[in-house]
Amino acid sequence: MPFRPRAPHALLLWLAVASPVFAQTSAAPAPSIPAHRAITPIQIDGRLDDAVYAATVPVTGFVQQEPDEFKPATEKTEAWVFFDDNNIYVSARCWESHPERRVANEMRRDTSQLRQNDTFAVLFDTFHDRRNGYIFYANAIGGMADSQVTDEGPPNADWNTLWSVRTGNFDGGWVIEMAIPFKSLRYLPGREQTWGINLRRVVRWKNEWSYLAQVPRALTTFRGILKVSSAGTLTGLEAPGRTRNLEIKPFTLGNLATDRTVTPIVENDTTLRGGVDVKYGVTQNLTADLTVNTDFAQVEVDEQQVNLTRFNLFFPEKRDFFLEGAGTFAFAGRASAGLAAGSGDTPYLFFSRRIGLDGARQVPLRVGGRMSGKVGATTVGVLNVQTGEDAVANADSTNFTVLRAKRDILRRSSIGGMLTHRTSTPGKVGANTGLGLDATFSFYQNLRIDSYVAATRSEGREGDDLSYRGFVDYNADRYGVQLERLEVQPNFLPEAGFLRRTDMRRNFGQLRFSPRPKGIPHVRKITALASLNYVTNTGDRLDTREQVGQFQTEFTNSDIVSVTHTDSFDRLVRPFAIAPGIRIPVGGYNFATTQVSYTGGQQRRYSGAVVYEGGPFYSGHRHSIALNAARMEVTPQFSAEPSVSVNWVDLEEGSFTTKVARLRGTYTMTPRMYVSGIVQYNSTSTSFGSNLRFRWEYRPGSEVFVVYTDDYDTEARPNVTPLRNRAFVVKVNRLFRP
Repeated sequence: MPFRPRAPHALLLWLAVASPVFAQTSAAPAPSIPAHRAITPIQIDGRLDDAVYAATVPVTGFVQQEPDEFKPATEKTEAWVFFDDNNIYVSARCWESHPERRVANEMRRDTSQLRQNDTFAVLFDTFHDRRNGYIFYANAIGGMADSQVTDEGPPNADWNTLWSVRTGNFDGGWVIEMAIPFKSLRYLPGREQTWGINLRRVVRWKNEWSYLAQVPRALTTFRGILKVSSAGTLTGLEAPGRTRNLEIKPFTLGNLATDRTVTPIVENDTTLRGGVDVKYGVTQNLTADLTVNTDFAQVEVDEQQVNLTRFNLFFPEKRDFFLEGAGTFAFAGRASAGLAAGSGDTPYLFFSRRIGLDGARQVPLRVGGRMSGKVGATTVGVLNVQTGEDAVANADSTNFTVLRAKRDILRRSSIGGMLTHRTSTPGKVGANTGLGLDATFSFYQNLRIDSYVAATRSEGREGDDLSYRGFVDYNADRYGVQLERLEVQPNFLPEAGFLRRTDMRRNFGQLRFSPRPKGIPHVRKITALASLNYVTNTGDRLDTREQVGQFQTEFTNSDIVSVTHTDSFDRLVRPFAIAPGIRIPVGGYNFATTQVSYTGGQQRRYSGAVVYEGGPFYSGHRHSIALNAARMEVTPQFSAEPSVSVNWVDLEEGSFTTKVARLRGTYTMTPRMYVSGIVQYNSTSTSFGSNLRFRWEYRPGSEVFVVYTDDYDTEARPNVTPLRNRAFVVKVNRLFRP
């Protein structure tokens, strides 16, 4: 009789019954703070010398999340919330016992490095649904960031809106003033508003994270503010009456391009064209977007990756039109961009990079429309995009349609559905339709259950077209448990989505123990983790088994040392072309790898992760060394980010070495003006390329981009030019808010 794993089902039932045992005792009640109407104008100048500050009692009483949970913050913070008919203002005076130790080494907008600085942040839950919100934060030298949170999930850090911030210094620390237009937010109709709010202060040299409303430290560091359900309440706020909320953003673009990978060859071809993006507030909480003749030439190129597996690589979405509201179109929590995007084997019913892109090649995007927002307790999203023909990509003119609805239930749970439709797919016959239902249930502070069932319909592929998943995650600070059951049938083909692996049944379990020892100097947290990944095909043939053990130590200075051992089995049902001229034959392979890594705290001037991995690999051995997420601060305005990965693989079928190297440099003149460049080399694709970008937000929401990009073949034949393609682009847009 074929082996059918039963343990995950039994454990899931046990966890559901036993979950009250894991429930944490409630922290102190979330505070309620007032928003004050500004009688006199507030000048956003980073000085806090307007009369309203002296006349209004500040909000204080921040409590730590890290390192000493729920204890008073060691550095004093005073905060205020004001509003007038146009803006909501959030200001703070951040006292410091050692101003000279302040960490402020990034000015570029929205970079992850900002989270490693001393910052002040605000979260607004504008619908007061305790699950969705907007985050705004900045560091002491004016580096600013904003993001959207959907269902307390990973933030969409690529979302941008109009707001302003100024910072300054005083004898005891630094100050910050934010002005956020009501037009930049979506909220419930009505003049009198009650919002959720949380405030966060980070003192990075102490590695101290503190909040106005208590947040459990199971959501470590920057993830704590995503806990919208822990936020306090903002009272006394009066929003302006409904006004016309219309944004028109035309652009013009000039392009000089060479492409030697197409037939006929394009040589120094010039293009001048324009387009427009329109955003209209249908209601106070429902927004329509229209884009015509869209171009994304200003988007940074994808980072090169090494692929030593037989499955597809995932590249995150970077295009503005698809990034805004990405959480609305995230089916089963799978967003096209953001933290953890692309991880795991769970398929995407909708993945926005399938629109207007064929691999790395752009397909013309003629017109697109989107409507998203919230109607009562229901989040809705409608997307329709028409792409043009592209002979090189063998792509016909194609229409994409996505319908999404999700209903809030209970306190922090939801159920929803999604429909996708694509009229044609390169290399395939007919249209493709996807339909799915998903549900998320959140209980207590740390227990989450995700599930979905979906099906696709493709011409000539009838039956065996379902996929479903059940996932349980108990994620407390000291203990963690994960259980998953995932099935993807052979004919489940989401052509408007992303599929890493087909014809599979995955059973996964993970246990984690993370004590915080008091008696070991300089150690903040120790983590021991064990997991089992057991994958069969839908006929119950074992294809993959991975047993993982990990031991990790986090130090008080944020450095992390980790050792991971993985025992693997992988069955090849067809030869695997792992490198040019090297094919691993059909068969079952047992191998094991050990990984050792050291990650330096990112608050330092020099940081990064050094990783070594080695051990048996298919019919031979593999050793690799990598430098990941490295950063060197030259000045607070200039930084360099090197990255390198080298794999030495020695198999019975042959030996080869893969190399990927990358260097990114960024010089930030102001938070709204920067130059960034990236140079990359990939030995597998014999590619050496560069991408240089200048961005200037010359007025709020209006930008100038100057972009140069090229790609060379490092193994071009003699007497053949190594240039594959090259482009020089100038793009100017202008935002109008009539």
